[in-house]
Amino acid sequence: MKAYFFSEMPYPYVPEDVERGYASSRVVVPNSYCDPVEMADLYNRYLDEYEYADELGLDLMLNEHHQTLTCLDAAISVSAGALVRRTKRARIVLLGTPLPHRDNPVRVAEEVAMLDCISRGRIVSGFVRGVPTEIHPSNTNPVLNRARFEEAHDLVLKAWTTPEPFNWEGRFWHYRYVNPWPRPYQQPHPPIWISGSSLDNVPWVADRGYVFATFLTPFEWTNALIDVYKRRRAEQGLSAPGADRFAYLALCHTAETDAQAQAEGEQLLWYLRRYRHPRFNAPPGYLPPRVQAQSILGAAGKGYADSYETLQEKGIVMVGSPVTMIRRIRTLYERCGIGHLLMMNQAGSMPDPQVRRSLELFTREVYPAIRELGESAAQAPPAPTGVPAAAN
Repeated sequence: MKAYFFSEMPYPYVPEDVERGYASSRVVVPNSYCDPVEMADLYNRYLDEYEYADELGLDLMLNEHHQTLTCLDAAISVSAGALVRRTKRARIVLLGTPLPHRDNPVRVAEEVAMLDCISRGRIVSGFVRGVPTEIHPSNTNPVLNRARFEEAHDLVLKAWTTPEPFNWEGRFWHYRYVNPWPRPYQQPHPPIWISGSSLDNVPWVADRGYVFATFLTPFEWTNALIDVYKRRRAEQGLSAPGADRFAYLALCHTAETDAQAQAEGEQLLWYLRRYRHPRFNAPPGYLPPRVQAQSILGAAGKGYADSYETLQEKGIVMVGSPVTMIRRIRTLYERCGIGHLLMMNQAGSMPDPQVRRSLELFTREVYPAIRELGESAAQAPPAPTGVPAAAN
């Protein structure tokens, strides 16, 4: 099992009564509440923590969101660019680039290839549809989100793997010449990961053999998603996926004792307790109808209403002493067969010393005990599939 450090680079200084007044932490909270001086300090702190995680021997994960106080990593290529020259060994997972909201997929191909070359092949390219609250900031049609994602993916993949100029006449994008320089350092292209939480989206990922990542999902739902992936591979006559095809993100904190970890780890709930307005969290057409209805019914108010204890029982939060963390991670592996643990170690106002101490304890006392989980079941990723007829 591989472990990754992750932070959404939050801005935890907006008063809660302001969020409550807007019934949302995203899209509509005025940016006047963001102090650029404070944000400058936070950016540099967060990047320093990433560099420290690299020094300790962890891999890294970045993601991108827009117009939200929960994530100020608004341009994943910028944060990755700040890290590729300042880190030495870590794989950097870009999970991810919201393809439906990017106006120019060829620019995505160029940015990732450039990062891959500068890092000498340490980039993992994650593609995402973008969460529902990205729809309004990007001014895109939620009904077309899936179609735009798939076409953009196909265009980026062809741009990486075609050694000469070609033209593209698709539904959403049209190019006379596609001929990106540079080519990716990793050939034919960097590994591709996809995140998701809907059963309907899994078969597309399974057909391509990409790593499938779930974020903050309970054990039962994680298993349901993985089961769809495995069944789809079997139905298509494709090789069975190993643990290395699955990644899981949880809020994680390690401390010297369980009591200390419980007290400090509760600060991570800041992220889960932010307000999600159904108008932004469930735009019509983004999700299948039945999922849409469930989302609307559950979207009002705060996002994760379970108690701290219940969130730990579901695997969404993992905190504890090194011994307890080893047990929790082994349980995750035994129940779900996860090969990549994405650790959201900073998710609000947790002080930098606590984040660093957690990383130290994890890498020294936890990681050696769980690193070999799933290795015997690992399988090489399949060769990239062909691109559709839209590419000419």
